Amino acid sequence: MLTFDHVQGRFNYRTVGVIYHDHHVLLHRADYESFWSLPGGRVEFAESAQAALVRELREELGVAASIERLLWVVENFYEYSQQRHHEIAFYFLVSLPPNAAICRQDTPFIGDEPGVVLIFQWFPVDQLETVDLYPSFLRQALQRLPSGIEHIVHHDQ
Repeated sequence: MLTFDHVQGRFNYRTVGVIYHDHHVLLHRADYESFWSLPGGRVEFAESAQAALVRELREELGVAASIERLLWVVENFYEYSQQRHHEIAFYFLVSLPPNAAICRQDTPFIGDEPGVVLIFQWFPVDQLETVDLYPSFLRQALQRLPSGIEHIVHHDQ
């Protein structure tokens, strides 16, 4: 994983999937957290962000995802567990096979992540303003995807 600790905090290189189905977007959270985020994970050394995302979705959801296009390159600054974080993340629009079982889930379901219980759930896109979703810019951005690649510098408290 391309994550390292520094005297000023932690750095992450992350890849993220934006997955829509039937006017819903797929979010996840660890069972011990109260907030939601988009699925994805950390990129390994010498691995592309796209390859890492396909790998992470296969591991966590058991699906063969297809990358459609890059949406956002995000420099994300936030505090988590009393530690400052600096994250560079690539957000990709992703499609799933039309017969993927997870697209038929209408209640929360558990993904496969060693050592962590990951809860996945589909949320109506038009109700994201009420979801405790981070990074917080996603509450609005997921309702209107950019036509090209956007660079975002974001700070959450």
